[in-house]
Amino acid sequence: METYLLDWANLLLRWAHVIVAIAWIGSSFYFVFLDNSLTPPADPALQAKGVNGELWAVHGGGFYHPQKYMVAPRQMPEHLHWFYWESYSTWLTGFGLFTVLYLFNASTFLVDKNVHDWSAQAAVAAALGFLVVCWFVYDSICRAFGQKKNGDLIVGAGLFGFVVFASWLACQLFAGRAAFLLVGAMLATSMSANVFVWIIPGQRKVVAQLKAGQPVDPVHGWRAKQRSVHNTYFTLPVLIAMLSNHYGWLYQGRHNWAVLVLLMLAGALIRHSFVARHKALVQGRRVPWEHAGVGCALLIALVVWLAPAPPSAAALAAARQPASFSAVQAVINQRCTPCHNAQIQQKGVALHSSALIIQNTQAVYQQAVLLKLMPMNNATQITDDERALIKRWFESGARPD
Repeated sequence: METYLLDWANLLLRWAHVIVAIAWIGSSFYFVFLDNSLTPPADPALQAKGVNGELWAVHGGGFYHPQKYMVAPRQMPEHLHWFYWESYSTWLTGFGLFTVLYLFNASTFLVDKNVHDWSAQAAVAAALGFLVVCWFVYDSICRAFGQKKNGDLIVGAGLFGFVVFASWLACQLFAGRAAFLLVGAMLATSMSANVFVWIIPGQRKVVAQLKAGQPVDPVHGWRAKQRSVHNTYFTLPVLIAMLSNHYGWLYQGRHNWAVLVLLMLAGALIRHSFVARHKALVQGRRVPWEHAGVGCALLIALVVWLAPAPPSAAALAAARQPASFSAVQAVINQRCTPCHNAQIQQKGVALHSSALIIQNTQAVYQQAVLLKLMPMNNATQITDDERALIKRWFESGARPD
């Protein structure tokens, strides 16, 4: 019953996490687009009101006219919408999901003794440490160099170096799947911390200064803009890190940390092209698609690098041999039933009888052959030849002997 309830918690938290993440990322993308697409107002009345930029847009059968005031309007409006619960809800649901799936099952999901032999308690402490340390390192780099000449380049280089190191370290300590997810989670934590520590408090100070009739300190707006731009660059790397942990062939290789770094770098470069595109269109300049081109080239290079080697003569000869159900059942009994039996039915799947194997054939093929997600962390040391055996049996009709 406990496993069943955890599965429900997993499902509902994952659902909620995706919903609120869509809301947060969508609003982030929209406001970055808006900031880069605004033009100075031509209407003297808008100029007199202190409007710094405006945009006309059409959507849903109507016309919209958003306006931006820098640093703030001369008079505070009665109703002011704050964008922060999208961020907080995304982090809370994500951390809840991470807790239910990884921290409660650390010995299975975090620890791979073939990677690093340590206790589940130590792995949990280290995983939480990654989330905290990333924020303090990133925030320290921003505060130390963000306002210097070429500060954006220095901050970007420093953060990239740290992410490369963190990716390498995570893949030396944790199971590959957990390492990929953890690197994405540490960046996502910094994104939400940007909102919680700097963006919203800064905006609250601006509102308080306006209401008190005091001069508005422009540093709050500058810092909020800086961290918001950083967040939009984090989004695609975070998303690919989260999604990639569902594909075993990405994180099971010897140099999995390099695969993760290249995937995230490709996402950041592609995102940069779209951010720069908005500015280029407003200013009448050429759209710098070369960054997206480099990002796509990195993805193509990964496709080539990770492509499976051509089968050997022995493998080709074995592929021509019929795969018997008895041979497949022997593999499943050795590699799968330790977690899928009458007493332990992970994810509600049992494979301890012929009838149950036939019933779950599709799932076995998907998880063990196509995605290579099972056995978890390859705890039972299934071989590529054994996966190929299951593949041949499934593709020949998956019939019992």
